[in-house]
Amino acid sequence: MRGQEKIKDNVMKNVRIENMDWVSYREATQNGGCKIVLPIGAIEQHGPHMSLNPDVLIPDHIAEQVAHQCDHMLVAPSISYGYKSQVKSGAGNFFPGTTCVSGDALEHYVYDVLIAYVEHGNREFILINGHFENSMFLCEAADKLVKQCRLRNIEVRVYLLSYWDFISEATITKVFPEGFTGWAVEHGGVLETSIMLNIYPQLVDMSKAVHIEPAQFPPYDVFPSDASWVPQSGTLSSPVPATSEKGSLILKECIAGIIEHLG
Repeated sequence: MRGQEKIKDNVMKNVRIENMDWVSYREATQNGGCKIVLPIGAIEQHGPHMSLNPDVLIPDHIAEQVAHQCDHMLVAPSISYGYKSQVKSGAGNFFPGTTCVSGDALEHYVYDVLIAYVEHGNREFILINGHFENSMFLCEAADKLVKQCRLRNIEVRVYLLSYWDFISEATITKVFPEGFTGWAVEHGGVLETSIMLNIYPQLVDMSKAVHIEPAQFPPYDVFPSDASWVPQSGTLSSPVPATSEKGSLILKECIAGIIEHLG
């Protein structure tokens, strides 16, 4: 019975900061009482079969599920705009809808958001990244936050992760039974499409999914970027084998892994 009550409580409790009143938020976070989970993504095309926001919706969903299953975690509103889409990881900036910011802008924005939460009394943060290109700029923001806080005799801790880092080889084998060609070409492919089919199926139209062979690139980048390197569909591999069941398998492992390490 107690287990059922705990599950019910987890389902019912509000973990989203934007849905709280300020008094409840203050009570929950006073004296550093919560870890603040901040999802960070991007608005970027993911092929003709899927919406522009998987990089936001996926880490946001994972953050909420983790917070529901852990004590003393709150989810901050997601940061939707991410660093510039790169040809060899996100198909570049050739497609309408892909809306990016500079690395400098992202770093300063994330830092400003985090320092505001520090001012509220929060001291621990989990950044869940959903857009590969964001990674190094989030490192810069986290590093700057720690250094600036130490100058004020405030100790903070920032955990930075990308959700796909928690996917095991065993799960990769199940999701890609015909062979895995690597994360670099998974943009708009089986991974993201399967997860979106599981959590937001209304934003996926598999009748528009285009089968392509995994993209191949030369071992260098070039600027200005060369649009001929990118498949016309905008995906870097085929999303056709994606299923909601695969998405469920991936999500469960990612959520469980984050809870195990940071819960």
